[in-house]
Amino acid sequence: MHDGFYTQGEYDVAPLLDALGSNCRFMELGRSCVLKSYRNRRTLELLWQGIWNYAREHGVGAMLGCASFEGTDPRLHAEALSYLHHEALAPHSWRVRAHDHIHVDMNMVPAAQVDNRAAIKALPPLIKGYLRAGAYVGDGAVIDHQFGTTDVFIILPIEAINERYFAHFGAPDEYVPTPPLSGQLN
Repeated sequence: MHDGFYTQGEYDVAPLLDALGSNCRFMELGRSCVLKSYRNRRTLELLWQGIWNYAREHGVGAMLGCASFEGTDPRLHAEALSYLHHEALAPHSWRVRAHDHIHVDMNMVPAAQVDNRAAIKALPPLIKGYLRAGAYVGDGAVIDHQFGTTDVFIILPIEAINERYFAHFGAPDEYVPTPPLSGQLN
């Protein structure tokens, strides 16, 4: 970490970094934009392949960052946010909390009243993808007025990644650097 993480503006990541920082290299994943005509499974796979290769080459132990729900009214996402709170909250050793002055409680609907199928369906695709890979969420959501979103903290420890992804993208210890391109491209 050189100048800190963008995520630190919304979440108190210092306790996580203090507890694990000397034993774990962190990589922040930020916002990315893809032209609508290229938003498809293959593009996402290429992005993930590049991220995963970088993580393996640099010995990253965990990926972190924010993922967003559209809009700044978290009540519109009450069931999905509650599902995340009840079913995907990071274990204490990986958990971070939104800064108190911007913390929005995600526990809006009691666990027994959450329709898990409906909540999962309501999750943005990126958050669903992170959860399938093995990610957890932090404590609390944050309203990002600049981007018009409701953000949640995502932490994906490499040790928690679902092994089925290794069959597609390669296991952590199987990194083989891509040789540099030689010659000119036409």
